[in-house]
Amino acid sequence: MQRAVTPAYYRACALRGSGGRWVSLPAAGSGAMAALLRAVPRMPGPAARGGPLSRLWCCPGQDPRRWLGSRPPTSQEKPPGTETEKFQMVYRFDAIRAFGYLSQLKVAQTALTVVALPPGFYWYSQGLMTLDSLCLVGGIAGFALAMLCWMSHFFRRLVGILYVNESGTVLRVAHLTFWGWRQDTYCPVADVVPITETQDRPQELFVRIQQYSGKQTFYLTLRYGRVLDRERFMQVFGTLDALK
Repeated sequence: MQRAVTPAYYRACALRGSGGRWVSLPAAGSGAMAALLRAVPRMPGPAARGGPLSRLWCCPGQDPRRWLGSRPPTSQEKPPGTETEKFQMVYRFDAIRAFGYLSQLKVAQTALTVVALPPGFYWYSQGLMTLDSLCLVGGIAGFALAMLCWMSHFFRRLVGILYVNESGTVLRVAHLTFWGWRQDTYCPVADVVPITETQDRPQELFVRIQQYSGKQTFYLTLRYGRVLDRERFMQVFGTLDALK
């Protein structure tokens, strides 16, 4: 049974960026993401992996670490001492593949609208296009660029999979790049701020994965994501009473 949406659900989500600065995610953007998440089918368990919707995540026989096409994920180098260790998956957001396709589609759509500007100026100079039509094309291109910047800012911080190494010292975050491909980022567990030490609540649409060092902040959705290893998850993020 899904929880009722409260006013706190729509409040601005504060994001801590580089250099200790705080950036706010507008409440309207949070509502838009909620609607988008509801539109993406959830695949809650192994039984659903054999269905046709499972292809949104990975094809039969395909390594789940590869989200889109045949391109391997871009990974940072593993921290020293963890090269031989295996990483255990503790969290998974099944809809991340669909978000990757959406990111790629938005990049292509923006490129097409921007490419249409030079011909528009030429046709206007030749009297083949009115000023109103040229302004319309320019407005569409500007809006597409603004939406691309906003969407890529969010999608690049949306967590798809979380891994923890065997010794529990390194957290591997799988997220999207600007182009919609997968990228792995490694964070020392000691540098990760437990969710219990922040103002975020598990019932909210998104909670933040922050670092004491002030490095990149990620978004985590406990409402639509699945915690696969509760014990390891709580070792990193603290005890969450309302955790699903």
